[in-house]
Amino acid sequence: MAKPLIIANWKANPDSAVRAVVLAKKIEQAARAAPKVEVVIAPPSPFLFSIGHILRRTKLGAQNVFWEDLGPYTGEVSWRQLKHLGVQYVIIGHSERRRYLEETDEMINKKVLATLDHGLIPVLCVGEWERSGNEIPAVVGEQLKRALKRVEPSRMKNLVVAYEPVWAISTNPGARADTPDSAFRALVYLRRLLASLCSRRAAEAVRIIYGGSVNAQNIYPFLKEGKMQGALVGGASLFPQEFAKIVVRASDT
Repeated sequence: MAKPLIIANWKANPDSAVRAVVLAKKIEQAARAAPKVEVVIAPPSPFLFSIGHILRRTKLGAQNVFWEDLGPYTGEVSWRQLKHLGVQYVIIGHSERRRYLEETDEMINKKVLATLDHGLIPVLCVGEWERSGNEIPAVVGEQLKRALKRVEPSRMKNLVVAYEPVWAISTNPGARADTPDSAFRALVYLRRLLASLCSRRAAEAVRIIYGGSVNAQNIYPFLKEGKMQGALVGGASLFPQEFAKIVVRASDT
């Protein structure tokens, strides 16, 4: 069984490389104390070089990638550059990029294909904007299917899917974490859909993690009761003591 995967998504924080390195060192200490957990730090791009040089136990992730190689793509970071920096994981399709930068399912699909083609691990984010009742909205399935268009079944094992309902993200007004029971329904839904795109065996190899107001109090229920295989942690990852507790409690599962 794969280790729980805990990803620290710093978003556009902190404000300097010095603070970023200090925070990364504290997370590295937490990772060393929990060898049964796979920990990833995904800082803003300007800090990837500085942080990559100090990590030993923790893995390096990026918050974005461009699907083309080197070339005339102003403002973008290519998969090749990320690999040279030691990046192993790439967050793709986060709702904030869909909302503020108008990323489309087609663009997200190109990024997924590029990362898989070149040895990076995509962390594909899917999730609904709102939900009424207990059923997982069909839009979640549509996001997944469009993002995985033309992905060969043999490559599915290298994929991570992050179920992150937008209404649960802590930076949104009135946000609240989903429930472990609901997260489990999302996991079953996504696993069935993955099996329809490849095979049951290949679908079982895909790690599905939860994101949305994750903290030290709810991480254990999401992993134990919700059967999630990890978490994409936003705001709480900026507080090293809280994040350390998340990692330790994840190791208890």
